[in-house]
Amino acid sequence: MTVSSLQPLDPKQFDHRCALHLLQRAGFGGTPQQAQALADLGVEQAVDYIVNYKKLPDPDPPNVDDYDKDIIKPPTPTERSAIRAARNSGDEKMVDQYRKERQSRQRADRKQIAEMEQWWFRRFVSTPRPLEEKLTLFWHGHFATGYRSIENSYHMYLQNMFFRKNAMGNFKEDLVRGIIHDPAMIKYLNNDKNKKQAPNENLARELMELFTLGEGDGYSEDDIKEGARTLTGFAVNDDDFVLRPNLHDTGTKKIFGRTGRFDGDDFIDLIFTRPSASTFIIEKLYRFFVNDLPHGETADSKAFIRALSKKFKQNDWNIKPVIKAVFLSQHFYEEANRNAIIKSPVQLIVQATRSLNPPQRKKMAQTLAVASDIMGQRLFAPPSVKGWDGGRTWINTSTVFMRQNTLLYLLTGQRPDSNAWEADGTHFDAMQLVAGKTRTPKTTIKYLLSSILNVEKPENDRIATLEDYIKTQNNKINNETVTGLLTLITAMPEYQLC
Repeated sequence: MTVSSLQPLDPKQFDHRCALHLLQRAGFGGTPQQAQALADLGVEQAVDYIVNYKKLPDPDPPNVDDYDKDIIKPPTPTERSAIRAARNSGDEKMVDQYRKERQSRQRADRKQIAEMEQWWFRRFVSTPRPLEEKLTLFWHGHFATGYRSIENSYHMYLQNMFFRKNAMGNFKEDLVRGIIHDPAMIKYLNNDKNKKQAPNENLARELMELFTLGEGDGYSEDDIKEGARTLTGFAVNDDDFVLRPNLHDTGTKKIFGRTGRFDGDDFIDLIFTRPSASTFIIEKLYRFFVNDLPHGETADSKAFIRALSKKFKQNDWNIKPVIKAVFLSQHFYEEANRNAIIKSPVQLIVQATRSLNPPQRKKMAQTLAVASDIMGQRLFAPPSVKGWDGGRTWINTSTVFMRQNTLLYLLTGQRPDSNAWEADGTHFDAMQLVAGKTRTPKTTIKYLLSSILNVEKPENDRIATLEDYIKTQNNKINNETVTGLLTLITAMPEYQLC
Protein backbone atom coordinates (compact mmCIF):
# COMPACT_ATOMS: atom_id res chain seq x y z
CA MET A 1 0.00 0.00 0.00
CA THR A 2 1.31 3.45 -0.86
CA VAL A 3 0.35 6.70 0.80
CA SER A 4 0.87 9.91 -1.15
CA SER A 5 -0.19 12.40 1.53
CA LEU A 6 1.62 13.34 4.73
CA GLN A 7 -0.24 10.65 6.65
CA PRO A 8 1.92 9.65 9.63
CA LEU A 9 3.26 6.16 10.10
CA ASP A 10 1.22 3.90 12.35
CA PRO A 11 3.30 3.81 15.57
CA LYS A 12 2.87 0.02 15.70
CA GLN A 13 4.79 -0.28 12.43
CA PHE A 14 7.90 1.50 13.72
CA ASP A 15 10.25 -1.44 14.22
CA HIS A 16 14.01 -2.02 14.18
CA ARG A 17 14.20 -1.78 10.37
CA CYS A 18 12.30 1.51 10.36
CA ALA A 19 14.61 2.89 13.02
CA LEU A 20 17.71 1.87 11.05
CA HIS A 21 16.22 3.42 7.90
CA LEU A 22 15.67 6.64 9.84
CA LEU A 23 19.24 6.59 11.17
CA GLN A 24 20.64 6.16 7.66
CA ARG A 25 18.57 8.85 6.01
CA ALA A 26 18.53 11.42 8.81
CA GLY A 27 22.22 10.88 9.39
CA PHE A 28 24.87 8.34 8.59
CA GLY A 29 23.50 5.10 9.99
CA GLY A 30 24.42 3.44 13.25
CA THR A 31 24.87 0.14 15.03
CA PRO A 32 22.04 -2.38 15.53
CA GLN A 33 22.05 -1.41 19.20
CA GLN A 34 21.52 2.26 18.35
CA ALA A 35 18.71 1.36 15.95
CA GLN A 36 17.00 -0.75 18.61
CA ALA A 37 17.28 2.05 21.17
CA LEU A 38 15.60 4.36 18.68
CA ALA A 39 12.90 1.77 17.92
CA ASP A 40 12.18 1.43 21.64
CA LEU A 41 11.43 5.16 21.82
CA GLY A 42 8.61 4.91 19.29
CA VAL A 43 8.38 6.90 16.09
CA GLU A 44 7.35 10.27 17.56
CA GLN A 45 10.00 10.35 20.28
CA ALA A 46 12.62 8.95 17.91
CA VAL A 47 11.97 11.68 15.34
CA ASP A 48 11.91 14.35 18.05
CA TYR A 49 15.26 13.10 19.34
CA ILE A 50 16.83 13.34 15.88
CA VAL A 51 15.19 16.57 14.72
CA ASN A 52 15.63 18.52 17.96
CA TYR A 53 19.36 17.93 17.89
CA LYS A 54 20.20 21.29 19.43
CA LYS A 55 19.03 19.89 22.76
CA LEU A 56 21.99 17.51 22.61
CA PRO A 57 25.44 18.75 23.64
CA ASP A 58 27.99 19.44 20.94
CA PRO A 59 31.27 18.19 22.44
CA ASP A 60 33.41 20.16 19.99
CA PRO A 61 31.48 23.13 18.57
CA PRO A 62 33.10 24.99 15.67
CA ASN A 63 34.51 28.39 16.56
CA VAL A 64 35.49 31.32 14.34
CA ASP A 65 38.94 31.25 15.92
CA ASP A 66 39.63 27.57 15.14
CA TYR A 67 41.45 28.46 11.93
CA ASP A 68 43.77 31.23 10.77
CA LYS A 69 41.70 33.95 9.12
CA ASP A 70 44.68 36.00 8.01
CA ILE A 71 46.49 33.57 5.68
CA ILE A 72 44.84 35.12 2.63
CA LYS A 73 44.68 38.68 3.84
CA PRO A 74 44.24 41.40 1.23
CA PRO A 75 47.09 43.91 1.09
CA THR A 76 46.59 47.16 2.94
CA PRO A 77 46.34 50.44 0.99
CA THR A 78 49.94 51.18 2.01
CA GLU A 79 51.12 47.79 0.71
CA ARG A 80 49.23 48.27 -2.55
CA SER A 81 50.87 51.65 -3.04
CA ALA A 82 54.31 50.17 -2.36
CA ILE A 83 53.77 47.33 -4.85
CA ARG A 84 52.45 49.74 -7.47
CA ALA A 85 55.44 52.01 -6.97
CA ALA A 86 57.85 49.06 -7.25
CA ARG A 87 56.28 47.96 -10.53
CA ASN A 88 56.33 51.48 -11.93
CA SER A 89 59.97 51.97 -10.95
CA GLY A 90 61.05 48.56 -12.21
CA ASP A 91 62.06 47.33 -8.73
CA GLU A 92 61.92 43.63 -9.66
CA LYS A 93 63.41 42.54 -6.32
CA MET A 94 60.51 43.97 -4.33
CA VAL A 95 57.93 42.70 -6.82
CA ASP A 96 59.48 39.21 -6.63
CA GLN A 97 59.50 39.38 -2.83
CA TYR A 98 55.79 40.16 -2.83
CA ARG A 99 55.11 37.36 -5.33
CA LYS A 100 56.97 34.80 -3.17
CA GLU A 101 55.11 35.94 -0.06
CA ARG A 102 51.82 35.54 -1.89
CA GLN A 103 52.73 32.05 -3.09
CA SER A 104 53.75 31.05 0.44
CA ARG A 105 50.38 32.20 1.77
CA GLN A 106 48.56 30.28 -0.96
CA ARG A 107 50.41 27.08 -0.04
CA ALA A 108 49.53 27.59 3.61
CA ASP A 109 45.90 28.18 2.68
CA ARG A 110 45.74 24.98 0.63
CA LYS A 111 47.11 23.13 3.64
CA GLN A 112 44.45 24.72 5.85
CA ILE A 113 41.55 23.72 3.56
CA ALA A 114 42.88 20.12 3.62
CA GLU A 115 42.86 20.28 7.43
CA MET A 116 39.26 21.52 7.29
CA GLU A 117 38.26 18.56 5.11
CA GLN A 118 39.71 16.18 7.69
CA TRP A 119 38.05 18.08 10.53
CA TRP A 120 34.66 17.75 8.84
CA PHE A 121 35.14 14.00 8.33
CA ARG A 122 35.99 13.59 12.01
CA ARG A 123 32.85 15.54 12.86
CA PHE A 124 30.69 13.39 10.54
CA VAL A 125 31.93 10.26 12.28
CA SER A 126 31.78 11.41 15.90
CA THR A 127 28.88 13.86 16.15
CA PRO A 128 25.92 12.96 18.40
CA ARG A 129 23.86 15.27 16.14
CA PRO A 130 24.08 13.55 12.72
CA LEU A 131 21.10 15.35 11.15
CA GLU A 132 22.89 18.65 11.74
CA GLU A 133 25.86 17.49 9.66
CA LYS A 134 23.67 15.79 7.05
CA LEU A 135 21.79 19.04 6.48
CA THR A 136 25.01 21.07 6.49
CA LEU A 137 26.26 18.78 3.72
CA PHE A 138 22.97 19.20 1.84
CA TRP A 139 23.16 23.01 1.96
CA HIS A 140 26.84 22.86 0.94
CA GLY A 141 25.76 21.00 -2.20
CA HIS A 142 22.72 23.21 -2.80
CA PHE A 143 24.42 26.60 -2.36
CA ALA A 144 27.53 25.14 -3.98
CA THR A 145 30.72 27.13 -3.53
CA GLY A 146 34.17 25.79 -4.43
CA TYR A 147 37.47 26.53 -2.74
CA ARG A 148 39.38 26.21 -6.02
CA SER A 149 37.62 29.32 -7.32
CA ILE A 150 37.80 31.59 -4.30
CA GLU A 151 41.08 30.28 -2.78
CA ASN A 152 40.21 31.44 0.71
CA SER A 153 39.85 28.59 3.20
CA TYR A 154 38.60 30.82 6.01
CA HIS A 155 35.70 32.08 3.92
CA MET A 156 34.76 28.45 3.19
CA TYR A 157 34.88 27.76 6.92
CA LEU A 158 32.65 30.75 7.68
CA GLN A 159 30.17 29.50 5.09
CA ASN A 160 30.25 26.01 6.61
CA MET A 161 29.43 27.50 10.01
CA PHE A 162 26.63 29.53 8.42
CA PHE A 163 25.06 26.38 6.93
CA ARG A 164 25.34 24.52 10.23
CA LYS A 165 23.83 27.37 12.25
CA ASN A 166 20.86 27.70 9.89
CA ALA A 167 20.56 24.06 8.78
CA MET A 168 17.07 23.71 10.26
CA GLY A 169 16.16 27.39 10.10
CA ASN A 170 14.06 29.49 7.77
CA PHE A 171 14.85 28.90 4.10
CA LYS A 172 13.90 32.40 2.99
CA GLU A 173 14.99 34.58 5.90
CA ASP A 174 18.05 32.68 7.12
CA LEU A 175 19.49 30.73 4.21
CA VAL A 176 18.57 32.59 1.02
CA ARG A 177 18.76 36.08 2.50
CA GLY A 178 21.98 35.08 4.24
CA ILE A 179 23.67 33.59 1.18
CA ILE A 180 23.57 36.87 -0.79
CA HIS A 181 25.60 38.40 2.05
CA ASP A 182 28.04 35.47 2.31
CA PRO A 183 31.68 36.37 1.48
CA ALA A 184 32.46 32.99 -0.11
CA MET A 185 29.37 33.07 -2.35
CA ILE A 186 29.93 36.69 -3.34
CA LYS A 187 33.48 35.87 -4.41
CA TYR A 188 32.52 32.58 -6.07
CA LEU A 189 29.87 34.16 -8.29
CA ASN A 190 31.86 37.36 -8.89
CA ASN A 191 29.31 39.63 -7.26
CA ASP A 192 32.21 41.69 -5.90
CA LYS A 193 32.47 42.82 -9.55
CA ASN A 194 28.75 43.65 -9.79
CA LYS A 195 28.39 47.42 -10.00
CA LYS A 196 25.78 49.76 -11.39
CA GLN A 197 28.08 50.87 -14.20
CA ALA A 198 28.53 47.22 -15.35
CA PRO A 199 26.15 44.72 -13.69
CA ASN A 200 27.27 41.11 -13.26
CA GLU A 201 24.37 38.65 -13.51
CA ASN A 202 25.96 35.55 -11.99
CA LEU A 203 24.53 35.73 -8.46
CA ALA A 204 21.08 36.89 -9.57
CA ARG A 205 20.91 34.11 -12.17
CA GLU A 206 21.98 31.29 -9.86
CA LEU A 207 19.83 32.67 -7.06
CA MET A 208 16.79 31.98 -9.21
CA GLU A 209 17.93 29.07 -11.39
CA LEU A 210 19.71 26.90 -8.84
CA PHE A 211 18.84 28.15 -5.36
CA THR A 212 15.13 29.00 -5.30
CA LEU A 213 12.98 28.63 -8.44
CA GLY A 214 14.62 26.21 -10.87
CA GLU A 215 15.75 26.77 -14.44
CA GLY A 216 13.41 29.01 -16.43
CA ASP A 217 10.46 28.49 -14.10
CA GLY A 218 8.39 31.67 -14.02
CA TYR A 219 10.96 34.33 -14.85
CA SER A 220 12.67 35.88 -17.86
CA GLU A 221 16.16 37.04 -18.83
CA ASP A 222 14.99 40.58 -18.12
CA ASP A 223 14.06 39.53 -14.57
CA ILE A 224 17.60 38.19 -14.12
CA LYS A 225 19.13 41.42 -15.44
CA GLU A 226 16.95 43.58 -13.24
CA GLY A 227 17.61 41.30 -10.27
CA ALA A 228 21.34 41.72 -10.82
CA ARG A 229 20.90 45.48 -10.46
CA THR A 230 19.43 44.98 -6.97
CA LEU A 231 22.64 43.19 -5.94
CA THR A 232 25.08 45.79 -7.27
CA GLY A 233 27.55 46.95 -4.63
CA PHE A 234 27.19 43.73 -2.59
CA ALA A 235 30.86 43.05 -1.88
CA VAL A 236 33.37 41.78 0.68
CA ASN A 237 35.71 43.70 2.95
CA ASP A 238 38.27 41.28 4.40
CA ASP A 239 35.97 38.64 6.00
CA ASP A 240 32.75 40.64 6.10
CA PHE A 241 29.94 41.60 3.77
CA VAL A 242 29.88 45.26 2.80
CA LEU A 243 27.48 47.32 0.70
CA ARG A 244 29.34 49.86 -1.41
CA PRO A 245 26.81 52.71 -1.91
CA ASN A 246 28.71 54.26 -4.82
CA LEU A 247 28.40 50.96 -6.75
CA HIS A 248 24.79 50.19 -5.81
CA ASP A 249 22.03 50.92 -8.33
CA THR A 250 19.19 52.73 -6.54
CA GLY A 251 17.17 53.29 -9.70
CA THR A 252 13.78 51.88 -10.63
CA LYS A 253 13.67 48.19 -11.63
CA LYS A 254 10.97 45.98 -13.08
CA ILE A 255 10.95 42.39 -11.77
CA PHE A 256 8.16 39.83 -12.31
CA GLY A 257 5.99 42.63 -13.68
CA ARG A 258 6.40 44.79 -10.57
CA THR A 259 8.14 48.15 -10.59
CA GLY A 260 10.01 49.86 -7.77
CA ARG A 261 13.35 50.97 -6.38
CA PHE A 262 14.12 47.41 -5.32
CA ASP A 263 17.23 46.40 -3.41
CA GLY A 264 18.63 42.94 -2.61
CA ASP A 265 16.18 42.24 0.22
CA ASP A 266 13.26 43.28 -1.99
CA PHE A 267 14.56 40.91 -4.67
CA ILE A 268 14.38 37.99 -2.20
CA ASP A 269 10.84 38.97 -1.21
CA LEU A 270 9.81 39.08 -4.88
CA ILE A 271 11.35 35.66 -5.60
CA PHE A 272 9.26 34.10 -2.85
CA THR A 273 6.05 35.32 -4.45
CA ARG A 274 6.64 32.88 -7.33
CA PRO A 275 4.77 29.53 -7.26
CA SER A 276 7.91 27.40 -7.71
CA ALA A 277 9.51 28.91 -4.59
CA SER A 278 7.54 26.43 -2.50
CA THR A 279 8.26 23.38 -4.68
CA PHE A 280 11.81 23.59 -6.04
CA ILE A 281 13.68 23.16 -2.75
CA ILE A 282 11.14 20.61 -1.50
CA GLU A 283 11.83 18.44 -4.56
CA LYS A 284 15.56 18.59 -3.80
CA LEU A 285 15.01 17.70 -0.14
CA TYR A 286 12.79 14.81 -1.23
CA ARG A 287 15.48 13.41 -3.53
CA PHE A 288 18.08 13.79 -0.78
CA PHE A 289 16.12 12.27 2.10
CA VAL A 290 13.39 10.07 0.58
CA ASN A 291 14.12 8.83 -2.94
CA ASP A 292 16.30 10.27 -5.70
CA LEU A 293 13.80 8.98 -8.29
CA PRO A 294 16.26 7.59 -10.86
CA HIS A 295 13.35 6.57 -13.10
CA GLY A 296 11.50 9.88 -12.74
CA GLU A 297 8.68 11.07 -10.55
CA THR A 298 5.78 8.80 -9.66
CA ALA A 299 2.19 9.71 -8.88
CA ASP A 300 2.91 9.07 -5.20
CA SER A 301 6.07 11.16 -5.10
CA LYS A 302 4.31 14.04 -6.88
CA ALA A 303 1.40 13.95 -4.44
CA PHE A 304 3.76 13.80 -1.45
CA ILE A 305 5.85 16.70 -2.75
CA ARG A 306 2.71 18.77 -3.36
CA ALA A 307 1.51 18.16 0.19
CA LEU A 308 4.96 18.90 1.60
CA SER A 309 5.27 22.10 -0.45
CA LYS A 310 1.93 23.28 0.89
CA LYS A 311 3.09 22.63 4.45
CA PHE A 312 6.35 24.46 3.72
CA LYS A 313 4.51 27.60 2.60
CA GLN A 314 2.00 27.38 5.47
CA ASN A 315 4.93 27.34 7.89
CA ASP A 316 6.45 30.49 6.37
CA TRP A 317 9.40 28.70 4.73
CA ASN A 318 10.64 27.03 7.93
CA ILE A 319 12.62 23.85 7.28
CA LYS A 320 12.07 22.04 10.58
CA PRO A 321 8.32 21.28 10.21
CA VAL A 322 9.01 19.91 6.72
CA ILE A 323 11.84 17.62 7.84
CA LYS A 324 9.80 16.39 10.78
CA ALA A 325 6.78 15.67 8.57
CA VAL A 326 8.97 13.61 6.23
CA PHE A 327 10.42 11.45 9.00
CA LEU A 328 7.01 10.88 10.59
CA SER A 329 5.25 9.99 7.34
CA GLN A 330 4.23 6.53 6.22
CA HIS A 331 5.49 7.39 2.74
CA PHE A 332 9.06 7.75 4.04
CA TYR A 333 9.05 4.18 5.41
CA GLU A 334 7.48 2.44 2.40
CA GLU A 335 9.53 -0.41 0.95
CA ALA A 336 9.81 1.44 -2.36
CA ASN A 337 11.70 4.22 -0.56
CA ARG A 338 14.08 1.99 1.40
CA ASN A 339 17.49 1.24 -0.06
CA ALA A 340 16.48 3.57 -2.89
CA ILE A 341 19.33 6.11 -2.78
CA ILE A 342 22.88 5.48 -3.99
CA LYS A 343 25.24 6.46 -1.20
CA SER A 344 27.40 9.48 -1.86
CA PRO A 345 31.10 8.93 -1.10
CA VAL A 346 30.65 10.78 2.20
CA GLN A 347 27.58 8.69 3.09
CA LEU A 348 29.38 5.46 2.16
CA ILE A 349 32.47 6.25 4.21
CA VAL A 350 30.79 7.72 7.26
CA GLN A 351 27.97 5.17 7.43
CA ALA A 352 30.49 2.31 7.29
CA THR A 353 32.56 3.95 10.01
CA ARG A 354 29.62 4.65 12.32
CA SER A 355 27.93 1.26 11.84
CA LEU A 356 30.89 -1.14 11.66
CA ASN A 357 32.97 0.70 14.27
CA PRO A 358 36.45 0.07 12.83
CA PRO A 359 39.48 1.07 14.91
CA GLN A 360 40.96 4.53 14.69
CA ARG A 361 43.72 4.16 12.14
CA LYS A 362 46.83 6.22 11.47
CA LYS A 363 46.00 9.34 9.43
CA MET A 364 42.45 8.02 9.10
CA ALA A 365 40.71 11.34 8.47
CA GLN A 366 43.29 12.26 5.82
CA THR A 367 42.90 8.87 4.15
CA LEU A 368 39.10 9.10 4.09
CA ALA A 369 39.19 12.65 2.70
CA VAL A 370 41.50 11.52 -0.11
CA ALA A 371 39.26 8.51 -0.80
CA SER A 372 36.14 10.67 -0.97
CA ASP A 373 37.86 13.00 -3.42
CA ILE A 374 38.89 10.10 -5.67
CA MET A 375 35.30 8.81 -5.54
CA GLY A 376 34.05 12.19 -6.76
CA GLN A 377 33.11 14.15 -3.65
CA ARG A 378 35.71 16.48 -2.25
CA LEU A 379 34.41 18.55 0.62
CA PHE A 380 34.57 22.32 0.08
CA ALA A 381 35.03 21.67 -3.65
CA PRO A 382 31.79 20.85 -5.51
CA PRO A 383 32.50 20.46 -9.24
CA SER A 384 30.38 23.48 -10.20
CA VAL A 385 27.75 25.90 -8.92
CA LYS A 386 25.24 23.10 -9.57
CA GLY A 387 26.85 21.03 -6.84
CA TRP A 388 27.16 17.25 -7.12
CA ASP A 389 24.79 15.51 -9.52
CA GLY A 390 24.56 12.49 -7.21
CA GLY A 391 22.55 9.37 -7.94
CA ARG A 392 24.01 7.10 -10.60
CA THR A 393 26.83 9.53 -11.33
CA TRP A 394 28.52 8.28 -8.15
CA ILE A 395 29.03 4.86 -9.75
CA ASN A 396 31.45 4.06 -12.56
CA THR A 397 34.25 1.54 -13.08
CA SER A 398 36.91 3.62 -11.35
CA THR A 399 34.79 4.78 -8.42
CA VAL A 400 33.47 1.26 -7.73
CA PHE A 401 37.06 0.08 -7.33
CA MET A 402 37.82 2.88 -4.89
CA ARG A 403 34.56 2.42 -2.98
CA GLN A 404 35.42 -1.23 -2.34
CA ASN A 405 39.02 -0.45 -1.44
CA THR A 406 37.94 2.21 1.04
CA LEU A 407 35.68 -0.24 2.84
CA LEU A 408 38.47 -2.82 2.80
CA TYR A 409 40.77 -0.24 4.38
CA LEU A 410 38.29 0.42 7.19
CA LEU A 411 37.95 -3.30 7.93
CA THR A 412 41.53 -4.48 7.48
CA GLY A 413 43.81 -1.46 7.25
CA GLN A 414 45.01 -2.85 3.92
CA ARG A 415 46.67 -0.17 1.83
CA PRO A 416 44.78 0.51 -1.41
CA ASP A 417 46.64 1.13 -4.64
CA SER A 418 47.56 4.74 -3.97
CA ASN A 419 50.61 6.42 -2.49
CA ALA A 420 48.32 8.84 -0.67
CA TRP A 421 47.07 6.06 1.62
CA GLU A 422 48.57 4.75 4.81
CA ALA A 423 48.62 1.01 5.52
CA ASP A 424 47.56 0.27 9.08
CA GLY A 425 47.52 -3.07 10.87
CA THR A 426 45.48 -1.96 13.90
CA HIS A 427 43.27 -4.87 14.99
CA PHE A 428 39.58 -4.74 14.05
CA ASP A 429 37.28 -6.42 16.56
CA ALA A 430 34.72 -7.90 14.19
CA MET A 431 33.19 -10.09 16.89
CA GLN A 432 31.63 -7.02 18.53
CA LEU A 433 29.12 -7.00 15.66
CA VAL A 434 27.81 -10.47 16.50
CA ALA A 435 28.12 -10.27 20.28
CA GLY A 436 25.28 -12.05 22.06
CA LYS A 437 24.11 -13.80 18.88
CA THR A 438 23.92 -17.53 18.20
CA ARG A 439 27.11 -18.11 16.27
CA THR A 440 26.26 -20.86 13.83
CA PRO A 441 27.40 -20.04 10.30
CA LYS A 442 23.88 -19.64 8.93
CA THR A 443 22.51 -17.50 11.77
CA THR A 444 25.62 -15.30 11.69
CA ILE A 445 25.31 -14.82 7.94
CA LYS A 446 21.60 -13.99 8.10
CA TYR A 447 22.10 -11.59 10.98
CA LEU A 448 24.93 -9.70 9.28
CA LEU A 449 23.08 -9.47 5.97
CA SER A 450 19.91 -8.22 7.68
CA SER A 451 21.61 -5.69 9.94
CA ILE A 452 24.14 -4.32 7.44
CA LEU A 453 21.90 -4.22 4.35
CA ASN A 454 18.73 -3.46 6.36
CA VAL A 455 16.68 -6.17 4.66
CA GLU A 456 14.02 -8.28 6.34
CA LYS A 457 14.78 -11.51 4.49
CA PRO A 458 18.20 -11.80 2.86
CA GLU A 459 18.19 -13.33 -0.62
CA ASN A 460 19.03 -17.03 -0.76
CA ASP A 461 21.82 -16.57 -3.31
CA ARG A 462 23.52 -14.05 -1.00
CA ILE A 463 23.28 -16.49 1.89
CA ALA A 464 24.66 -19.29 -0.30
CA THR A 465 27.63 -17.17 -1.43
CA LEU A 466 28.60 -16.42 2.16
CA GLU A 467 28.05 -20.03 3.22
CA ASP A 468 30.47 -21.11 0.50
CA TYR A 469 33.06 -18.74 1.96
CA ILE A 470 32.51 -20.04 5.51
CA LYS A 471 32.97 -23.61 4.29
CA THR A 472 36.44 -22.68 3.04
CA GLN A 473 37.15 -21.57 6.62
CA ASN A 474 36.03 -24.90 8.12
CA ASN A 475 32.71 -23.34 9.23
CA LYS A 476 34.46 -21.41 11.98
CA ILE A 477 32.98 -18.18 13.33
CA ASN A 478 35.86 -16.10 14.62
CA ASN A 479 37.30 -12.63 14.12
CA GLU A 480 38.98 -13.54 10.85
CA THR A 481 35.94 -15.16 9.26
CA VAL A 482 33.51 -12.45 10.41
CA THR A 483 35.86 -9.84 8.93
CA GLY A 484 35.84 -11.88 5.73
CA LEU A 485 32.03 -11.92 5.74
CA LEU A 486 31.96 -8.15 6.23
CA THR A 487 34.38 -7.69 3.34
CA LEU A 488 32.11 -9.71 1.06
CA ILE A 489 28.90 -8.00 2.23
CA THR A 490 30.28 -4.49 1.82
CA ALA A 491 31.37 -5.43 -1.72
CA MET A 492 27.79 -6.32 -2.69
CA PRO A 493 25.87 -3.92 -4.95
CA GLU A 494 23.17 -3.65 -2.27
CA TYR A 495 25.66 -2.06 0.10
CA GLN A 496 25.94 0.91 -2.24
CA LEU A 497 22.35 1.82 -1.34
CA CYS A 498 20.76 3.30 1.75
